[in-house]
Amino acid sequence: HELDIPMSGITAVIGPNGAGKTTLLKLIHGLITPDQGRCHTPDVRSALVLHHTPLIRASVKTNLALVQDAFSDISSTDIDQALADVGLASFANRTGTLLSAGERQRLSLARALLQKPQLFLLDEPTANLDPSATDQVENIVKKMTGGVNSIVFTSHHLGQVQRLADRVIYLANGEVLEINSTQEFFTKPTSLSAQHFLARELGWK
Repeated sequence: HELDIPMSGITAVIGPNGAGKTTLLKLIHGLITPDQGRCHTPDVRSALVLHHTPLIRASVKTNLALVQDAFSDISSTDIDQALADVGLASFANRTGTLLSAGERQRLSLARALLQKPQLFLLDEPTANLDPSATDQVENIVKKMTGGVNSIVFTSHHLGQVQRLADRVIYLANGEVLEINSTQEFFTKPTSLSAQHFLARELGWK
């Protein structure tokens, strides 16, 4: 199956557990190579945000400054701006390992922003977060598409997909079964698997 992901807007990748959602993000990022077939990615910088980004026992700003090891053009001013962009400016001197789950996720997004990618890859960006933290992360994600940026994110939260995504990629058993606009997908899914998935997740009769 061929899959073309537009380099614009926000694309959600959804499907049952084990469908291959995280694997797809890792393929796009170049972290892994396909067992068969080819994965051709555009010549752009991408940033991948996975769960459980490790933190060291140092300040929030120091944790963020670790990105300078890979991107030497990042300045202290850039780091301060990234913290402000995710609402963590007042947390700069707080110990990173003491952050809440929502604050850690916002720090992960700041780390991605610092890399100045054209493509953000976010794996379940609000998993295990309370509603308030989820709202904060979603608002940051919406702002991240400014300019020429594109976002591809995985989610099991279909309400979130409807709020954020311009289009949906539906995966099952490692196969792309459907790619459609968000509105079309949620009103007229074309694949039988997607119809069953939505019926189960949304309680359709």
